[in-house]
Amino acid sequence: MPILNYTTEINPHRTVGEIQAKLAEMGAMAVSVDYAGREPVAVMFLLNVKGMNFSYRMPANWRGVYKRLCDDPNVPRKLRTEQQAQRVAWRILQDWIEAQLALIDAKMAEPAEIFLPYSVTNTGQTLFQLFEAGQLKMLGDGS
Repeated sequence: MPILNYTTEINPHRTVGEIQAKLAEMGAMAVSVDYAGREPVAVMFLLNVKGMNFSYRMPANWRGVYKRLCDDPNVPRKLRTEQQAQRVAWRILQDWIEAQLALIDAKMAEPAEIFLPYSVTNTGQTLFQLFEAGQLKMLGDGS
């Protein structure tokens, strides 16, 4: 089965704007976009959690999407482009954010609980990046 949203025609800039609006509705104190050239690559936002401000950075990994589009024989050749991968990556990220905001709205989870891997640390890396690099020694098997 092809990747989610693989046929989207929606421009990444429009999707980024929709994501910014959703994050603002959730209570983000600031929302910004990181660009590589003229293309958006990540959305950053600031949340107040228990009286402290925390930054979060969520990248849109379009290169992973591009590989998936190219590897899927069910995806038409005309949709196997870097531009399409960027559109798809941003739509997938928007869907994920909207699903997480639904959990928050339903009081099933707290914003910090959901977005924790995307927390920007004092090194400028996200918590997940530190984990991936083996720098979070406090995590264990739960025993």
